[in-house]
Amino acid sequence: MKQIEYDYYEWLIAQIHIPNGRSYRDLFEIMHNLEFVWTVPNDDNRVQDGMDLRAEFLDGSHHSFGLTGVSFLEVLIGLSRRVAFTAGGNADEWAWKLMKNLRLPKCSDPLNEAKIHRVNDILDAVIWRTYERDGKGGFFPLQDPLEDQTKVEIWYQMNAYVIEMNAL
Repeated sequence: MKQIEYDYYEWLIAQIHIPNGRSYRDLFEIMHNLEFVWTVPNDDNRVQDGMDLRAEFLDGSHHSFGLTGVSFLEVLIGLSRRVAFTAGGNADEWAWKLMKNLRLPKCSDPLNEAKIHRVNDILDAVIWRTYERDGKGGFFPLQDPLEDQTKVEIWYQMNAYVIEMNAL
């Protein structure tokens, strides 16, 4: 890994507020090494959010990344910023909330084989949309969904989540 890519990775994980004082480096590494694949129309916009993070980090410098695709970690950080803009609050705290929605806070360091398997199952469920129809197991679980969330663009899942959260 080039130094610029390592610095970018460190910058990404600094975008997540971890309130419990634990370390999640193993988890973040898995998330950063997993390419986010979009399967629902317009979820490519979440990939673009990840690309925008790279541009922000580079800030017009002449450096470049050898990275291909956008990582799950980049999508999570990009989403946290979108939710913060839509619902208010801080993006770093929203990043943690999204991790909680995915049930990842139990996966602190060190990760044993069972936890690694669990993490991979959780991340795969998000990417391949095998979570529950109400969004549980995904970024945005709903109490009362109007439609099957596994078929809904992430942007609309987020908005339904914010609306439902504000109604409670």
